[in-house]
Formats: sequence, structure tokens, C-alpha cells
Amino acid sequence: MVRISNLEESLDFYCNTLGLKEIRRRESERGRFTLIFLAAPEDEGRALREGAPMLELTYNWDPERYEGGRNFGHLAFRVDDIYATCQRLMDNGVPINRPPRDGHMAFVRSPDGISIELLQKNEPLAPQEPWVSMENTGTW
Repeated sequence: MVRISNLEESLDFYCNTLGLKEIRRRESERGRFTLIFLAAPEDEGRALREGAPMLELTYNWDPERYEGGRNFGHLAFRVDDIYATCQRLMDNGVPINRPPRDGHMAFVRSPDGISIELLQKNEPLAPQEPWVSMENTGTW
């Protein structure tokens, strides 16, 4: 579960930029929150059948500031091509906080500051530019 502060911005990031799919949504008028369940495209069938694996986004309707890890620690996703994934993220305005210099691992942050670790599926890719020379930015 990850707490989010802006529903539209977070869905744009997790779905349009990272490529997750919305599986279901639950709104609670009484509790004043919305739960959105997301899954990787390859896990969509399993998520619909079994309810797992999914990422739960929690949007509290009453504004609340999330600082110092109150919203979460970090998420990790395996990706088919870490270089293509990082390029797509950069093309969508997402800073690469820890570039995939080793062809294996990178870190970015969600709009709410959640650290997201990207891991190359299977073996690391051969190191290549511009990633090898790219400096870290911000914190990850």
C-alpha cells in the first residue's frame, strides 16, 4: 500500500508512465478514501482471479502531508529492458535518481516521493551510454 496525495497525478505516473493497469477501485464515502488496485500487465489475469500481485494506492480525501516515510519506503519492479524503461520515464519528465550504470538497477521517485527501484529481468544488460556516465540526482 502506498498513500498518494494527488489521484490524477499518481495514476498518470503509475499507469501511463510506469505501465501498470488499474484492476479495481473502491471508494468509501464514510471513510473518505479511495483505494485503487494496480497490477503489471503480465499479472492482470492473476490479479483479477486471485487478487494478487497488486499495488494498492490509497487516496485520503482530506488533505494530509506525507513526509519522512509515512507514505511508504520503496517499491521494486522487474522490467524487460531497464534502459528503455528509464528512457521512457525520462521522456515523461521523470528524473532518474540513480541511473542504471550497471545495466541492472535504477531508482526513480513517484509524484509523492516514493522511491521506486527498477531491476533488469534476468541478467544485467551490457553497460552503455548515456547511463554509464550519468550522475545520481536527488535522493533515492
